[in-house]
Amino acid sequence: MAEFFNKWMNGLDRTRKVAFGRISNFLGASEIDADTWEDLEAMLVQADLGIDVTESIISSLKQQVTENGLVKTSELRKYLEADLQNRLDDRPVLDFSAHQPAVILLVGVNGSGKTTTIAKLAKRFTGEGKKVVLGAADTFRAAAVDQLQVWGNRLNVPVIAGQQGGDSGAVAYDAIQAGIARKADYVLIDTAGRLHTRYNLMEELKKVHHVSGKSLPGAPHATWLVLDATTGQNALQQARAFKEAVQVTGVILAKLDSSARGGMAFAIQHELQLPILFAGLGEHPDDLQPFNKEAFVTGIFS
Repeated sequence: MAEFFNKWMNGLDRTRKVAFGRISNFLGASEIDADTWEDLEAMLVQADLGIDVTESIISSLKQQVTENGLVKTSELRKYLEADLQNRLDDRPVLDFSAHQPAVILLVGVNGSGKTTTIAKLAKRFTGEGKKVVLGAADTFRAAAVDQLQVWGNRLNVPVIAGQQGGDSGAVAYDAIQAGIARKADYVLIDTAGRLHTRYNLMEELKKVHHVSGKSLPGAPHATWLVLDATTGQNALQQARAFKEAVQVTGVILAKLDSSARGGMAFAIQHELQLPILFAGLGEHPDDLQPFNKEAFVTGIFS
């Protein structure tokens, strides 16, 4: 258990020191007054929680002050931590045992860390004794196919790929068929990084989603959006577009260890009402961790 929390502590080091460290230092021995709320509000916004979440938190804390007779800013800390934790959903149990294979699409913009995240998921699932097939449906970027094939060789996982510039929907179809033939537990499909502002690219992503259902009725069984945690609030606009286009069912926060903007997790939860499934806490395959709200809140404050 100590190793588990240490991993979160290390992965959230930048967010803790840059953003929430200021908040921790602020919640000292001074008395609560009007300036307290103005300063705390500014720090929460700067920590990438967003205006709506910040205003809701301030309102909740003011209520705690009234109900519990709090007078020192140091007394606010435990209520703030509890409030933040309550704003995050428990990670759902990911049970795909009813599907063989379970087809999962990974979507996101260019540079979000999507291809690396897929490899880390494959490592996690194979480590659990599951059979995995990877679909390299990012046919626009040769490096993405090469990267996935390198990982496939390392993990001894088959990678289904097509020609560069080819039909990404056809690759998804073939990957699912390969998963059926090999009796795989999971087919993880890497899609091309999509700029959420480009209509034609998003339409093609919808096509991949649709073709998956033709290859296997009911597929995809999940669509996970990979967000680059270093982009902070800017990721929200991306997330809204993807959710609308392809029925995103969960979020993976990549590069959380490289970011001082971990507070975006609260804004994502509030704005999108989507569960955060995994968090990237480092470069190694084992550093993709199932999201844990207790570890997250402890990691950004302690």
